[in-house]
Amino acid sequence: MTAAHRFRNSARYWRTPLLPGADLLTAEYHDHEFAPHWHDAYTIPVIVAGAEGYRYRGSDYVAEAGGVPIINPGELHTGSKAVEAGWRYRVMYAPVPFIQQLANDVAGKPQPLPWFAPGVIRDPDLAARLANAHRQLEAGTEGLAAEAAMLDALSTLLVRYSQTQPEPARVAPDDARVAVMKERLTGDLLEPVTLAQVAQAAGLSPFHAARLFTRATGLPPHAWRNQVRLQRALAPLRAGVPVTEVAAASGFTDQSHFTRHFRRMFGVPPGRWQGL
Repeated sequence: MTAAHRFRNSARYWRTPLLPGADLLTAEYHDHEFAPHWHDAYTIPVIVAGAEGYRYRGSDYVAEAGGVPIINPGELHTGSKAVEAGWRYRVMYAPVPFIQQLANDVAGKPQPLPWFAPGVIRDPDLAARLANAHRQLEAGTEGLAAEAAMLDALSTLLVRYSQTQPEPARVAPDDARVAVMKERLTGDLLEPVTLAQVAQAAGLSPFHAARLFTRATGLPPHAWRNQVRLQRALAPLRAGVPVTEVAAASGFTDQSHFTRHFRRMFGVPPGRWQGL
């Protein structure tokens, strides 16, 4: 594909009352690379064209056109082009309570929290349903029809691919130490914290604390803390709090620092994300 046919770096976040609390994304990227990050919601993308590469749960995947690369809530992942042209996709960031309730409704009784196995779902019928629902929601199609398409797509996803998350291994002493370090890092996001202080809370040397934390979470302590800050910044941004105030209240040194990290995670600066 020639340079003229490459996708642009263009992203539009938007919302709909038919999926309360959700963010939706219509985007195409040529050379944007998403830093390792997570979302508190279920990430439900449909690749429309091109191909996206991503790293998830220790493995590398490529999602081509028609692929549905689901990411579970709170799971660290990346994203970048897998072909020269880049990729175009539609994404629903569906809130956990919504998906949980839908799973209960589909089964007719309470269900465990839905979980999706790592990897790209290659199911043309499902991809078509998800893309159709996303298009109808974005176009503002008559509410009854758009909501029916959305519920059809998401329930199909649950019926065909939802699983129960495997039971975690027995809690090890290292898990408790990581939890203590997370608590120290998030106790006050405005407070400057040193690695030595985080290590001391867990009874470790700074070297061993950094190595253990990175191995357990996939991110070094400072990067993990910034991800928490970004996640907590979303609610005030949605509420219309000015970006400068959100940046300061989230613990970033200045607005440019906040904007740089926000763009690497969401593909757009916070002002554009907020002005939906």
